[in-house]
Parts: sequence; C-alpha cells; structure tokens
Amino acid sequence: MPAPDILIPPHILSLRPYEAGMRPEAIREIYQVDRVAKLSSNENPLGVSPLAVESARQELTNMSRYPDGGLALRNKLAERFGLKIENVIAGAGSEGLMADILRTFVCDWDELLTTEAAFLGFQVLAHGRGVSYRTVPYRNWHYDLNALADAITERTKIIYLANPNNPTGTTFTREAFERFHARVPKRVLIILDEAYFEFAAGDGSFPDSLRYRFDNVITLRTFSKAYGLAAARVGYGFAHQDLIAMLLKVKLPFVPSGPAAAAALGALDDNDFLRRTVENNACGREFLTRSFRDAGFTVAPSAANFIMVIFDSSDQAMLVFEEFLKRGVIVRPLQATGIPNSLRVSVGTTEENQMCIDALTEICTQNEVRPYATSI
Repeated sequence: MPAPDILIPPHILSLRPYEAGMRPEAIREIYQVDRVAKLSSNENPLGVSPLAVESARQELTNMSRYPDGGLALRNKLAERFGLKIENVIAGAGSEGLMADILRTFVCDWDELLTTEAAFLGFQVLAHGRGVSYRTVPYRNWHYDLNALADAITERTKIIYLANPNNPTGTTFTREAFERFHARVPKRVLIILDEAYFEFAAGDGSFPDSLRYRFDNVITLRTFSKAYGLAAARVGYGFAHQDLIAMLLKVKLPFVPSGPAAAAALGALDDNDFLRRTVENNACGREFLTRSFRDAGFTVAPSAANFIMVIFDSSDQAMLVFEEFLKRGVIVRPLQATGIPNSLRVSVGTTEENQMCIDALTEICTQNEVRPYATSI
C-alpha cells in the first residue's frame, strides 16, 4: 500500500520514537532465565501503595462519567504544600505538562536551552515542536549553570533543568541555583523538573523550588517514581497563578483520568509507603554505587533512584548491557539520550540489587571489561 501524499515536517521526520524499557516476560523467554530484575525504568521496586490501589478501585465504578480534570487532586496538593489551587496544575504525567508548557509559551522563533544529553522525554518534546534547541556540555556530569547563563540569547524562551537530573542522577545546590536565577532574564521561563524530588529532599543543600516562588519558574513533579504510579500517568506542577491560568487553557480538559487521579489522592495519604520507598532507595543506591566503584567503575554521584555507570567506550557499555540480559538483569543503555558509553541502573529491592552485582562480578570475570579511567 503506497504512503499517503501528506507532507511531514522535517523536524518530525528526524525524530525517533521513544523505546520503552524491555519487559521481564520477553527476557525470560529469550534467555531462558527464571529470575529477572528490571532495573531499567526508574520504577518503584516496592510496587504501589495499597491506599492508592483501593482509591483507584473505588473510582472505577464512575468510569461512565467524565472526571474532574484533576480538580480534587489540585486542591489536595495545594493544601499539602501550602499553596492556592490557582498555583497548582495536574496532568498526564510530568511529560504531559511539559508538552502543555511548550504548546502554551513557545513561538516558532523562540529557542529552548538545556544541557547536552538532557532527559530524553524533553528532547523528544522539544524537537517535536520544531524550534531551535541548544545545549551546553555537562561539567563533570553536572549541569554547568554558569555556561547555561552565558548561553542565553534574545531568542531564549525556556530553560529546562532537571534536579536531580535524569540520566546522570546529579544535582545542583541551592546556592548554585540562586546564582543562576539571578542571571536569568525575567522574560525567560525556567522549567524545574523535580521528578525525583522525594529522593533528594533530605539533603539540606537541595533547592526545593517551592521555597522560592519565583515568578518565572514552573516546578514539575510526578507520582510515577516515589509514589509507584508509573502506569497511571499523573504529574503535577506549581507556578505563578498567571502561568497556571495560561496552561489550563491548553491542557486537555479531562486529564488525569478519574482512576489515575484517585490513585494519586490515595497515594498522598500513605506516608508509610513513601517513607519505606525513600529508605529502600537510599540503602540500595548506596549499595549499588559502592559495589560498582569497588569493581573499578566510575559512577556519577546520584540523588535519584538510579545510578549512571560510565564505561571505557560505547562498545564496552553494550557488552555489559547484553551480558546483564543473559543473566536476567535489565538495565538501560544511554545511546538514545546522548551518553553512549554509559548504562543507567535503577535501584531495586535488596534481592534485585544483589542479583545485579552478582551478575556484574560474573561478567567482569568472564569478559574483558575496561572501566572508565576517570573519577568524578
């Protein structure tokens, strides 16, 4: 059947579709392994809060009715964080809200500015918009905020920052962010992506953006990670009421869905689940970081629920990735993101983390693996 004669914009033709992490069922079948540890997608290894599941289950009886577009969730988030509802928005994941931001505020002549190898979801959304997209290099796998400030031009409309950053896991401090913000013109919008906020919030130097209330900053957070609702697709944002009002004009009216919003409301009530998630992550992240470093590998310092391991080359990274698969361990290669010599390893349960390191020991014994020869 011939292709339709529809002109496709060049910036869409050049895009590659997002590739989701490999599923355990496929790895069991392909490699004939009994146990699989999926450490590729930064998911919550403890699963989901029972309160969230029960809340979503009850909402299923209302599926014949349109949902409230996140209104009840916005109210609860405003109450939780001491804000007005006019400062809060809820959407279909933080990526859904990123898409809303680009549709709302970016004109064809504007440019977007961020670091190289930024979060892949933002890269796809930015290139899909077809506007100028500029980056500056990392500095020791951290955002180089000084270089970003130097790179601002008259066309710069949005600066994207993720703190902690995905895929590196690194953070910038409160002092560094304050110095950076002082150099950003008020006409420039800063997206501060805090998808991994809960895992970094205990660090006193971490710049919790809600303490600033800067008029040109939009904070984005998610229920996908610490709250274990990755499949529900629920995100939320905080910003000046005028910015939220503009976003509400563009956001699809009935997202998040009713069951998804109900799950998020239930998750907010389960402080014990959140506490156990954060504790498991801190212990697991420390174990994985120490174990990879003890094996001679360079690991970027992470405050998220994953670590980034750096290899001598992209070939070495892919060798280890494929050897992990043979042993039932799924990790994430980072070629698509822009760091081809690295793997991202999500924190799992204690058993999954040990399975990963046992596999690493076996891989290093049976293969010539050359660690990256630079420390961070």
